[in-house]
Amino acid sequence: MILSKAQYDEIAQCLVSVPPTRQSLRKLKQRFPRYLNGVMKNGGAPVLLELANEVDYAPSLMARIILERFLQEHEETPPSKSVINSMLRDPSQIPDGVLANQVYQCIVNDCSYGPLVDCIKHAIGHEHELLLRDLLLEKNLSFLDEDQLRAKGYDKTPDFILQVPVAVEGHIIHWIESKASFGDECSHHAYLHDQFWSYWNRFGPGLVIYWYGFIQELDCNRERGILLKDCFPTDIVTLCHGKA
Repeated sequence: MILSKAQYDEIAQCLVSVPPTRQSLRKLKQRFPRYLNGVMKNGGAPVLLELANEVDYAPSLMARIILERFLQEHEETPPSKSVINSMLRDPSQIPDGVLANQVYQCIVNDCSYGPLVDCIKHAIGHEHELLLRDLLLEKNLSFLDEDQLRAKGYDKTPDFILQVPVAVEGHIIHWIESKASFGDECSHHAYLHDQFWSYWNRFGPGLVIYWYGFIQELDCNRERGILLKDCFPTDIVTLCHGKA
C-alpha cells in the first residue's frame, strides 16, 4: 500500500496521542481498520506493565530501566549492556523471580520495542528476502546475494546484486534491496544516508522494495538512481530477452 503524505501524517498524528501498547492500538484499529487487525486484549496487567502504561512509556524500555537499577543495587560492578540485553531476551536469567516475571510481561506485551519485537522484525525481514530470491529465480535473473558478496570482501552490500542489469519502468537497475517495513520519512532518509547512496556509489542505480508500502512523495530519486516499489516489478526488461 502506497500512502500519500497527507494520509501518512493523519495516522502519525493519531499515533502521537497514544502510548505504544496493545491497549492503545485498539484506538488505532477503530479509527484506521486497515492499520492493525486482531488486536489482542491484555487482561490483568502486572504492576510494572501497568506503570509503563500509566506514564505512556514503552513497557520493554520501562523493564530495562528497572532491571538496570536492580542490578546496580545488587551487583558490585555496573551491569554491562550485553548482560542486560541477555536478561531481557531471557528473563529467567534474572536472579529475582518476581522481577523476572514483571520483565517478561513487559516484553511480551510491548508491540513496538524490545527483544521479542526485534526477533519478529528479523524473521519477517528474512522471510521477504527469501520471497525476493524466489521471484528472481522465477524470472531467471542471475544474482549474487549478500552472503556471496561479503565472501568477496564487500562490507556494505544490498540484498541482491544483479549480474546482468535490468530495466524497470525505464530505469536501469543493478541491485535490489528488500525492506519488510513501511517507508516513512524518518526511516527512509536514514536508509538513504546509511545504505542506499552507498550502494549507488559502489554498484550504480538500484531498486528498493518496501513490502508494506511507503509515502508516495519519497519516490523522488528515480532520476538519480534509486527507485521505490511496494512489490516485485512485473515489467522487468532484460538486456537480451525483452520483458522477463
